[in-house]
Amino acid sequence: MTTFRISEAATLLGVSADTVRRWVDAGRLPAERDEHGHRRVGGADLAAFARSQIDAADSGRSSARNRFRGIVTEVIRDEVMAQVEIAAGPFRVVSLMSRQAADELRLEPGVVADAVIKSTNVVVEIPDHSRVPSGH
Repeated sequence: MTTFRISEAATLLGVSADTVRRWVDAGRLPAERDEHGHRRVGGADLAAFARSQIDAADSGRSSARNRFRGIVTEVIRDEVMAQVEIAAGPFRVVSLMSRQAADELRLEPGVVADAVIKSTNVVVEIPDHSRVPSGH
């Protein structure tokens, strides 16, 4: 069974290792101690927890299920269009929209915004082996 160190689980969930430790200590996320006394989270348990977080955050107000909250890092405007970049955790999301929409939303660096994505084509990749979390 694949297991993850606390720091690896934190990276995958987009939170700090301290947050994952608090969830484990509170019994919200199961973890076992390995032979060295380090806490490890089972892959299936981590997936179930991640799914519960998604379900809890899903407001049901939209058919789009890919929602990334982040901070606007750049807005490039011309006369008609605007390019808006959002940093959502380790992810960079770029949106092209009308300048009017960007102006009405008052988008500028430092504003918190949600990038809501609906796509019919999603590419799934496996990370290279040097970046895959260790596990058994």
